[in-house]
Amino acid sequence: MSAAAGVKARALPVIAVTGMAFEASIAAGKGRDGVRAVYAARADLLQSALAAALKDGAAGIVSFGTAGGLAPDLEPGTLVIAQAIDGPFGRVATDPAWSARMADALMASPLAAKTRRGVEAAVAAPLTGAADKAALFGACGALAVDMESHLAAAAAAAHGVPFAVCRAIVDPAWRSLPRAAMAGLRDDGTTAVFPILRELARDPAQLGGLLRVAADAKAARQSLSAARQVLTASGAFFPT
Repeated sequence: MSAAAGVKARALPVIAVTGMAFEASIAAGKGRDGVRAVYAARADLLQSALAAALKDGAAGIVSFGTAGGLAPDLEPGTLVIAQAIDGPFGRVATDPAWSARMADALMASPLAAKTRRGVEAAVAAPLTGAADKAALFGACGALAVDMESHLAAAAAAAHGVPFAVCRAIVDPAWRSLPRAAMAGLRDDGTTAVFPILRELARDPAQLGGLLRVAADAKAARQSLSAARQVLTASGAFFPT
């Protein structure tokens, strides 16, 4: 890449594709370093938001946020920098240079022990049961699973820009999520408290599981925030 082309590329934003509002907030940071985050839990809404963001161009697209664990040895808060994704559109490689820079930056930081490289699975519907996660792990060997990476990869391919994945494990492979954990998720990626309380009132036995989910989510959020800081400081949040 020429010096002029490099300057032009860095003038364009990196689009961070996430499923939930809190993930987008972490990805966007303070909004001054050239990262633009889009989010939605429902695929068509996310695709619309991503298409709108791409109208002004992009230096690259990164699938950023939390993920369900598939590999049985991954604890909540483990970071996955994907070498490829395996999803509805088949297996698609991430940009090797950009992904390597991300992984190298994290491995040179206090997050080294939490960082893994491998395949990320992508699915169209939530995968909340331990048995379902085990089956997917057996089928494709992916470390983790999310619902946005295949959409991000397709958009990157369509626009000819680099694609990368940085995800933090939120629910480990052995954990089945209680219904209350999903009850408050709105289509736009925000959350509502009342449906969660209503589900707990219907089945109070879910409270213990929900508290475990909250602890796992805290670990994932902390790792994701720390990764954002490391990748920003090292310059690895942007492709070369």
